[in-house]
Amino acid sequence: MKFLAKLIGFALVAVFIMVGALFFLPGDRIARIAADQISSIMGREVTMTGDTAISFYPILGISTGPTTIAGAEWSEGPAMLVAQSLKVGVDPLALLRGDIRITGLEAVEPAIYLERGADGRVNWEIGVDGVAPSGQSDGVAPATSERLALTLDRALIRGASITFVDRVAGTRTSQTGMDLDLRWPDYEGEATFEATLRPAGTAVTIEGRIEKVGTMIAGGVSGLSATVSTKGGTVEFVGRGSSAPQLDGRLIAKLSDTKTFFASLGVAAADIPRGFGQSIDAQTQITVTGSDRIALRDLGVTLDQNRLTGAADISLAADRPRVTAQLKAGALDLSSLESGSSAATSGGGGSTGGTAVSDGWSKTPIDASALGLVDAEISLGADSLDLGTLQFGATRILATVDRARGVFQFQELQGYGGRITGQFVANNRAGLSVGGDLSATGMDMERLLTDAAGITRFATTGAASLDFLGVGGSVDQIMKSLKGNLSLSTGRGVISGFDLDKLMRSGDGMGGTTVFDAMSATFAIAGGNMVGDDLSMSLPLATATGKGRIGLGAQDIDYVFTPVLLQGESRRGLAIPVKIRGPWADPRIWPDLEGALDLNFKQEAEKLEQEVKDEVEKEVDRFVEKELGVTREEGQSVEDAIKKEVEDTVVKELFKLFD
Repeated sequence: MKFLAKLIGFALVAVFIMVGALFFLPGDRIARIAADQISSIMGREVTMTGDTAISFYPILGISTGPTTIAGAEWSEGPAMLVAQSLKVGVDPLALLRGDIRITGLEAVEPAIYLERGADGRVNWEIGVDGVAPSGQSDGVAPATSERLALTLDRALIRGASITFVDRVAGTRTSQTGMDLDLRWPDYEGEATFEATLRPAGTAVTIEGRIEKVGTMIAGGVSGLSATVSTKGGTVEFVGRGSSAPQLDGRLIAKLSDTKTFFASLGVAAADIPRGFGQSIDAQTQITVTGSDRIALRDLGVTLDQNRLTGAADISLAADRPRVTAQLKAGALDLSSLESGSSAATSGGGGSTGGTAVSDGWSKTPIDASALGLVDAEISLGADSLDLGTLQFGATRILATVDRARGVFQFQELQGYGGRITGQFVANNRAGLSVGGDLSATGMDMERLLTDAAGITRFATTGAASLDFLGVGGSVDQIMKSLKGNLSLSTGRGVISGFDLDKLMRSGDGMGGTTVFDAMSATFAIAGGNMVGDDLSMSLPLATATGKGRIGLGAQDIDYVFTPVLLQGESRRGLAIPVKIRGPWADPRIWPDLEGALDLNFKQEAEKLEQEVKDEVEKEVDRFVEKELGVTREEGQSVEDAIKKEVEDTVVKELFKLFD
């Protein structure tokens, strides 16, 4: 026991002597010792200047003035870290065991400079064995990091700034006003952190925990959770990860204002149409492999009023992210696309831009920049599809986006009692253009034309094929620039507003309806106008043809129907062309009487005209012969007869001069 007491006493004396020596050292000497020790550990020159002091109670610690950690030898940039002041507190008992247990760390306004060189080297790689200057393994031994004998009760960093220069990508990114509060009491245990970033001036808070810090530092997998909160919403991750980087866990996003959220992160987001994610409520199982592969499974996302489920894979290896996804939806509402603007609100008032049969097509500029954000191949199925003026049932679409050009293939599009197939293309590579090649069968034309163009007078079922191309920055410009072709054929149907049969028989066909057995027509589209002259309509007692112009851009019509009685009809009725002219919403319909006279009485008029001419000529002959004494020979005109008589008279008078 005496020996043990002497041993303890000797240790206490040694500690008191060591502490006393430290107490009488000047501050600058302490700073140099500390800087040398840290430099030896990090392999980088560390300097501490200004007033330096040491404290013994309640903690053993040191505070310095400006502190600098030099950058990599190959770097042309500034020091890797420059702090205005630094305070460090340590556990003296841990020091005696050879460990560094930091009980407190405070850095004020540290400026951190991170750099990746043109050859791939990075300036923050410190104390890593088996790594070549390029940052890759030297091939002799696997890269390893020495375990740090380090824990951290609390680290507090205020007013930090970070600059990241990537000479491979040629980019430079800076952030200021960053704060960090980190607690890490056990090297192999849990660490919690709270950080505040300001990438675009707005505070972004990141809170989280790492279950096994030492394991993650060594490249292993640890439990991990983090929540990112800022103006516009929050994103939360709960799962596990490593520094590879690798992640696997549940991702939950609740964004009340998506554009504001991404703007707070310094990401310039395009205007998002309603229904595409002005607000987002999403959950998914996320797996991140390496730095460029993201897999989303068990995906459920609500984009404004739309709910989607499915799975997606995202690749970040190329210049633009590439998304491959299979999605399903219930009632899919994309009615905001009609106005071409994200301004369409959720108030249930419909499109804000003018639609057909109101004030013309919408002149609101269309923001199609979202087409250039990603490349994608997305398969989408929906129970119903609302495009604003057009409503469809079961829908299956394959959407492919490549360099701001989107192709939407309609594998199934049920609606208006029929089915539509084909594709629609939106190209924003050099200004917006839209086009398509579509075929429809079994369509209820009355419902379709009512929704699409406000035309309510035409009821039938038929088939159509359409190819078109339009260019412009608004729906109005696109509709006025349309070109292409349309062919149409229908079965039995009804035209409301006039009665062709009654018109042909009595000359008055206003009101009533026209029933027809079949109809077909083709149109050429140019400059936003459909022009055709081969409309053919079969009625119970007649046929009708039509020709004219239908203004897709101006929403007007100038068209003529010409009915003709069928051969063999016992009663002879009038064939009166019907003119339709004016806006789609309220066209004027009236019989063309001048055309009817020309059509029905052309032969009679020609016969009567000839009879009148003959009678006039007889009266002229009688007048000329009686009053002028001129007789017109057969086949000779009155003018020629008078001229001949005059010439004969003049000759006779001339010969009298020689008598």
